[in-house]
Amino acid sequence: MMITYHCFWLLFWVGQPHQSFSSPLSKRTRGFLEKEKVLELSGNNRKELTRSKRSWMWNQFFLLEEYTGSDYQYVGKLHSDQDRGDGSLKYILSGDGAGDLFIINENTGDIQATKRLDREEKPVYILRAQAINRRTGRPVEPESEFIIKIHDINDNEPMFTKDVYNASVPEMSDVGTFVVQVTATDADDPTYGNSAKVVYSILQGQPYFSVESESGIIKTALLNMDRENREQYQVVIQAKDMGGQMGGLSGTTTVNITLTDVNDNPPRFPQSTYQFKTPESAPPESPIGRIKANDADMGENAEIEYSITEGDGSDMFGVITDKDTQEGIITVKKALDFEKKKLYTLKVEATNTHVDPRFLYLGPFKDFTTVRILVEDVDEPPVFSRPAYILEVKEDVAINSIIGTVTAQDPDVAKNLVKYSVDRHTDMDRVFNINSGNGSIFTSKPLDRETLLWHNITVIAAEINNPKQSSRVPVFIKILDVNDNAPEFAMFYETFVCENAKAEQHTVENSCTICFVFSDNTAGIFTRRNRYNRHEMSTYLLPVVISDSDYPVQSSTETVTIRVCACDRRGKMQSCNAEALIHPTGLSTGALIAILLCIIILLVTVVLFAALKRQRKKEPLIISKEDIRDNIVSYNDEGGGEEDTQAFDIGTLRNPEAIEDNKLRRDIVPEALFMLRRTPAVRDNTDVRDFINQRLKENDTDPTAPPYDSLATYAYEGNGSVAESLSSLESVTTDGDQDYDYLSDWGPRFKKLADMYGSVDSDKDS
Repeated sequence: MMITYHCFWLLFWVGQPHQSFSSPLSKRTRGFLEKEKVLELSGNNRKELTRSKRSWMWNQFFLLEEYTGSDYQYVGKLHSDQDRGDGSLKYILSGDGAGDLFIINENTGDIQATKRLDREEKPVYILRAQAINRRTGRPVEPESEFIIKIHDINDNEPMFTKDVYNASVPEMSDVGTFVVQVTATDADDPTYGNSAKVVYSILQGQPYFSVESESGIIKTALLNMDRENREQYQVVIQAKDMGGQMGGLSGTTTVNITLTDVNDNPPRFPQSTYQFKTPESAPPESPIGRIKANDADMGENAEIEYSITEGDGSDMFGVITDKDTQEGIITVKKALDFEKKKLYTLKVEATNTHVDPRFLYLGPFKDFTTVRILVEDVDEPPVFSRPAYILEVKEDVAINSIIGTVTAQDPDVAKNLVKYSVDRHTDMDRVFNINSGNGSIFTSKPLDRETLLWHNITVIAAEINNPKQSSRVPVFIKILDVNDNAPEFAMFYETFVCENAKAEQHTVENSCTICFVFSDNTAGIFTRRNRYNRHEMSTYLLPVVISDSDYPVQSSTETVTIRVCACDRRGKMQSCNAEALIHPTGLSTGALIAILLCIIILLVTVVLFAALKRQRKKEPLIISKEDIRDNIVSYNDEGGGEEDTQAFDIGTLRNPEAIEDNKLRRDIVPEALFMLRRTPAVRDNTDVRDFINQRLKENDTDPTAPPYDSLATYAYEGNGSVAESLSSLESVTTDGDQDYDYLSDWGPRFKKLADMYGSVDSDKDS
């Protein structure tokens, strides 16, 4: 192909990769003979020169990768038609790797590769060549671009995408069933030779599996591979380049193949007969024993369902499947009786729940076994002849009369004797009793149907030899009625008769208001004479004899009250000599109750008011704040207890030496301040301490003492004062003049007194 430059001719030989003929490179031998490659630069014409009759490509050099020689690898030669060989021209190379990977002899134009090249890193290098005048530095030919292409050699083995493959295939698969596909890649040039052509083969895993040489697909190669015989297989696959020819590079990988389970094995019982024992007292749904059919499969393919297909105990026993252990559990369905049947035989079937139709030819996927069950005898409690008894007895039956009999027997072969008793929790009044030997029930107290119609008791039957073996039965006793109650009025009857009533006349217009019902019969009251006088007799008490028609006849006498009243022409009552029956004129009961409640409320209010007034007039404990005695402090609140030391320090009374000089009382305002005089105090003032302790004890034990802090009165002066008497009356009796200078030492409370007496002395001296 022609390029647009006007000065270059590229002349080279292309065939198999070849080396230069130059002597420095002639030692390299790789099985090819290389011809000299010349790129001729010319400004007059462009023509390609060839020294062999092989195919050529314009402005392109070819170079083998992975050169292992000790000298630089010769690439080709640049030449200009203006080069006369006098050294006036200089050849320059630029582009990919110029000066580093590729160098040029600036005098001769020879190009060499300085390093080992790898096509997989960079397959093509693009460079530019130019010839310039060495003296002027000007180009004598335009710059020409050419390509150096790296020829591939087989220096990379095939590499699989995974080091280890894991695959699975169902057992019993047909030959040629797909398992997995492996893939290997070759980094060599796939367009040049067979360096990248990979062929697969199997090194390990025959005769069970095979691999397609071109695709790497692994398939089954053996028929009816059984997981139960062998589950895991390890297959080694080789990938080789150069089309698998000798001398090609290869790589291997491992494929772990697992056979997955299919339901190709039916369940099988390990034994043909099973035998179990169970007591006859076993309750329903209780387990008797377990059976298991073995299945070589796994997972859902090994799931088994058990059932009873036939046998004389199919209605007495059942079987359920334990999903966790795949066992059949034989259970009791109905109550067993050793005395009736001691041996049962069952036929149990085990069937796979998930059957694969592809393997039905292997046989039925079920199995059978025989189960024999022996019933063992146990000591059972007595059994009553009925589940419940209903007895009837008349209420007038005599005490100790037999009203019925219950019967119970020991169902065991021994036929132990039974004794009977009444559960007294069901007959707290002990109305009935029972004969412990024969079960006859008799009365022990009188019966009354009108009090209690039914008696529900429980009878206990227990074995004499083993009283723990007992059973119970309910006995319902109905009390039958007899004519033992005389008839009587259901209510109190009171009526009136008019003064102008005639003989044989009903006492009222509506006879139903005074009718009496005795066995659906009614009775009416009639007058026996004409006219009545309420002033002569205002009330009649009429005795009425009532009797029934049953046997024995029962009768009673009741009284009907009849008042004589004034009536109008129509017979309607207007008034009676006693308090009117229909229209009372007095206050009603509700009104009287309301009046009584009002009076009670008023009295309670007056009492509360008086109590509050008395409480207000009660004299307080402290009358006035001004009435303050020695050591008495008045508080308007509860106070701070022992920690309240603002008013006074109670410790001062116990220890007079602890008096502070400038500490003033805060409960009163002093009129004057006097200086206190320090005088020796009594070391142990036991008199004051004993007094205080006595008063404290009295107040602590006094239940009537008020609950206030610091309200106890300690009005005690003591046996004497260290200051002695300050009375002016006594001072006049003393001999000579008194010295009152010590008053100045008593503190600010005695300052005024010290000034008064001190000034007198001063006047005297003056």
